[in-house]
Amino acid sequence: MSDNVGLATPRGSGTSGYIQKNLAQMRPRDRAAPYPADHQQYKQRQPDKGILEHDRKREVEVKVLELRDKLEDEGVDEEEIENKCDELRKKLLADLDRPGVGKAAPRKGFKSYQVHEMADAKNKESERLRQALKIGRNYEEGSHWKRKEERLKKSLERDAERERDSARDERERD
Repeated sequence: MSDNVGLATPRGSGTSGYIQKNLAQMRPRDRAAPYPADHQQYKQRQPDKGILEHDRKREVEVKVLELRDKLEDEGVDEEEIENKCDELRKKLLADLDRPGVGKAAPRKGFKSYQVHEMADAKNKESERLRQALKIGRNYEEGSHWKRKEERLKKSLERDAERERDSARDERERD
């Protein structure tokens, strides 16, 4: 028995007498707030434009290589293969550069390694939602309450000023 805790002797108790701490007990938290007062404002992850551009160009090269394989299987002359591949490459790269083309609606179902594509799709989705709800770019969370408090303060100041003016007018009349 240690520090007067547990059984004096485990004999006949059906236990070994081993004492252990109750780890399931819920203890109150030390902090009252779920986050510190000086927490940073949420900042959305920005995709790396270089990586996105590289992936687009890689898709173009994959299509060019598929064409090359197809033409080689058909037995086309090497010089003609090069010409057709160059034409396709120029056409696809020109399509990438045109605004609106190649920038379709955000995709779903990305692979786990496509973090930049996911971030880009999420940014576009957030932007569409912001525009649909007519929320300004410089919107700050909770700003509605701040404006409401400011209006309340102004109305209280106006009321106090009116009372002072009415009291002054009464004194002048007397």
